[in-house]
Amino acid sequence: MLKKFILSALLTSQFLAAQTPCENGFAGDYPCKDYDLISHISNFTLGSFGTEGNDSWGWTDPETQKEYALMGIDSGIVFIDISNPITPVILGTLKTSTVKSSWRDVKVYDSHAFIVSEASNHGMQVFDLKRLRNVASAPESFTADTHFTGFGSSHNIIINEESGYAYVVGASRGSTYGGGPIFVNIQDPLNPIIEGGFAAGGYSHDAQVITYTGPDTDYTDKEILIGSNENEIVIADVTDKTNPLVISTISYANVQYAHQGWFTEDLKYFILGDELDEQRKGNDTKTIIFDFTDLDNPAYHFDYFGATTAIDHNGYVKDNIYYQANYTAGVRMIDISDIENKNFTEVGFFDTYPNNNTAAFNGVWNVYPYFPSGNIIISDINNGFFIVRKSGTLGLSAEKTEINFSIFPNPATTQTTISTNNNKTIKSIKVFSVLGKKLLDVKNVYKSKYVLETKNFQRGVYFVQINNMLVKKIVVQ
Repeated sequence: MLKKFILSALLTSQFLAAQTPCENGFAGDYPCKDYDLISHISNFTLGSFGTEGNDSWGWTDPETQKEYALMGIDSGIVFIDISNPITPVILGTLKTSTVKSSWRDVKVYDSHAFIVSEASNHGMQVFDLKRLRNVASAPESFTADTHFTGFGSSHNIIINEESGYAYVVGASRGSTYGGGPIFVNIQDPLNPIIEGGFAAGGYSHDAQVITYTGPDTDYTDKEILIGSNENEIVIADVTDKTNPLVISTISYANVQYAHQGWFTEDLKYFILGDELDEQRKGNDTKTIIFDFTDLDNPAYHFDYFGATTAIDHNGYVKDNIYYQANYTAGVRMIDISDIENKNFTEVGFFDTYPNNNTAAFNGVWNVYPYFPSGNIIISDINNGFFIVRKSGTLGLSAEKTEINFSIFPNPATTQTTISTNNNKTIKSIKVFSVLGKKLLDVKNVYKSKYVLETKNFQRGVYFVQINNMLVKKIVVQ
């Protein structure tokens, strides 16, 4: 029944669900813990029947502060205005060549998107994101502002926004740098220049590049590349593009495919996902943590095992949460605050692929947790584009357990009644949208009951603030 429901929804509507709270372990049909579904766009709407999703990234307009999602599909990149995350708007698509590819990657620098793919001779598309401010008739069919052909196909692109360099990895193993990083100066985004590359570390599937400010003072302000190079991790100093240097390498027990990793924010530790160990070894989702306090002497720290057998893909750190795109198990939110003592704790998840949690290449490809608003975007191979948000993070005071006031019915349709039964008085009522926008402000009530009309509200989640203190959640159907 679930498969039939999903297929029917794909064919009839852009949105499968919107503003669905995580309650009793589900947000609609999606398993969850402490993360609400804000909205969802199907692959059918993103492209056409048979479209598959892949990578994703985000852009916050520095002038307007509007937020945009960049969602990869097999035929191109879809640009989505998510400034109102409840009703995201597809602004248009930048397509690749006529050759489709399951692999696409996009990053952002200086309000430009840089897009690579394993499609034959794809090169690098550069798109000026400021064009999204004035889309006359959405959805548009966009063309690139620059099509850079200094290399052919590639698997991935990494950008150090502080230096203005892009690092293209996973190009052909027979190319000049053997699939190792290609250094591209993008300080003038529309005029990229290759300034070198790095073959010594071998083929690189993914990487992170930073201007280093971590604990190893030998490398302060150096440009450091951490390459996930299939059978090992390579740490390199790429400050001098004409003379990159390997600092050190490290591998680990039972390595199958060192896929992608990310520094903790203090740059002491590096968190790595191996993409093939779950399938080949039969273990639960395994994450490998390294101590990178001394870049010359990196050390294995510990392994963390997740709750399912799903394969881990891309992972990113924000504050003390590691956001792990976990294929069939969705996105897992892992508290890493006690990493020094080798303790990780899963504190939330949102599973966009409810069919199963097996070790298969279905479900979530990527997660982007860096929007200032706190909204999180997820790209799912099979089920499209999702926006989720941590429950109870809308800028209002936290919902409190309070028996003095009740709201019934909840969910509501045309109206609901706020009441008290122990001599408490309702003095004021405010209603907020999920974005924190105030929709209703009633003062001087001074009654034990108040009928809240909801017939003009759109379906979704709202927050009622009583007497400027208590906040309760209501759902309008």
